[in-house]
Amino acid sequence: MIDHEVRVHRSADALPREGQLAWKLAAVATATGGAHDLLPDATAMAANRVTDNAAVAVASLLRRPVAVARCQALAHPAASGASVFGAPADMRVSPDWAAWANGTAVRELDFHDTFLAADYSHPGDNIPPLLAVAQHAHRGGADLLRGIIAAYEIHVALVKGICLHEHRIDHVAHLSAATVCGLGALLRLDTETVYQAIQQAVHTTTATRQSRKGEISSWKAFAPASAGKAAIEAIDRAMRGERSPSPIYEGEDGFLAWMLDGPDAVYTVSLPEPDEPRRAILETFTKEHSAEYQAQAIIDLARRLREKIGTPADVREIVLHTSQHTHQVIGSGSNDPQKYDPDAGRETLDHSVPYIFAVALEDGTWHHERSYTAERAHRPSTVELWRRIRTVEDPEWTRRYRDPDPARRAFGGRAVVTLGDGTVIEDELAVADAHPAGARPMDRDGYIAKFRALTAGIAIAQAQDRFLDAVGRLGDLDGPELDLLFPSVDTDAVAAYDTALPKGLF
Repeated sequence: MIDHEVRVHRSADALPREGQLAWKLAAVATATGGAHDLLPDATAMAANRVTDNAAVAVASLLRRPVAVARCQALAHPAASGASVFGAPADMRVSPDWAAWANGTAVRELDFHDTFLAADYSHPGDNIPPLLAVAQHAHRGGADLLRGIIAAYEIHVALVKGICLHEHRIDHVAHLSAATVCGLGALLRLDTETVYQAIQQAVHTTTATRQSRKGEISSWKAFAPASAGKAAIEAIDRAMRGERSPSPIYEGEDGFLAWMLDGPDAVYTVSLPEPDEPRRAILETFTKEHSAEYQAQAIIDLARRLREKIGTPADVREIVLHTSQHTHQVIGSGSNDPQKYDPDAGRETLDHSVPYIFAVALEDGTWHHERSYTAERAHRPSTVELWRRIRTVEDPEWTRRYRDPDPARRAFGGRAVVTLGDGTVIEDELAVADAHPAGARPMDRDGYIAKFRALTAGIAIAQAQDRFLDAVGRLGDLDGPELDLLFPSVDTDAVAAYDTALPKGLF
């Protein structure tokens, strides 16, 4: 790996493009051939993530935000376009709108992959725009895999090197740059074109984290889809020879100077050498439970504690000692009263670790729909228990969360449970059971089981089988066979749901 120093430069410095981060990202994405190309372990994981995305997308088809995005996309048909989850197999829409609809479907349940380091990310959000452009441009499975692996490589590097959240900038700014790089690799574009597209994408997708604060709305699902759509538009514009704000990261009025650490900002971004294997995708991990990733280990911990506690009604107080991020983003340290409100929507509840811990402790399980119903959130015993749970930041858990060694990084916490008679029960869990270092790491069989469980009753068994067969030979699929990556469902039921929605402009 090569460590690249990234800092702010005055306009008078005339920083050469080869010295700019956007150029270095583009150079990694457009390197072709060599030892890094389509390594078996990386492509196998990419196939797992395509499976994971399809599972959560199909499971969300009859959810309102997904239907809204789908209706918007279907209003933009294109003869040489891309497929939309839930739409008829012969329907094609413009690839940017397909990325919008499919990206929203993938993100809605907060149930696909994650990578956590200096910042946060869901690298699987790169896949919908890449798949849409692959279909539109008549590229095959090998090109799609190349794009996915490149996007993950760039995404992981940016998330490791540049923290956005401490400045309340949403993580989709890194996503857009990664998606552009993936598109460049997929289409085998030149470095100059990708460089220009990165700068436009970063410039137009910088947003605040209010989408994940307070009363969280459905925009949480739309935000990455918006970044993917913007990335496609940026690539299209750059392919036509247009230029972009430069240098977008290092400029004195640029991203670092005004959005992040300011004029004295200095970051280090580590990128692979031209012929170095691209395996960053192997550092990422998916979810067993439909909730914010920092809640994954907490759910598993709650299920384990049920055996020790006995009756949750006997609990006087629960204190979760955890990392700064968990405490401030999904814990009581956020100071969001909505995290304790039974009337809060699903988008808020899946970012409330007190709620999640209470339900997991009472039920001993977690379900992507039943655990979030209004009836479930209003259960009197749950509300009472929920309000007895709080989080505190523990410096040791924060240190473990930020450990530079992925093998030692921890995303869980320690629960201190005080019962009514004064008995104290303690337990801790560093990583979720499904994490690569967990008790039951998610393997290929796990991804298949998750896919079948989430698509049961929506996609028939033969459709599930056809999809899994196609993913199993993803690298050998030709262009038309990419259609197989959209499992067949009851499109009449989907259309009936869509028809009942209010109409918009399109």
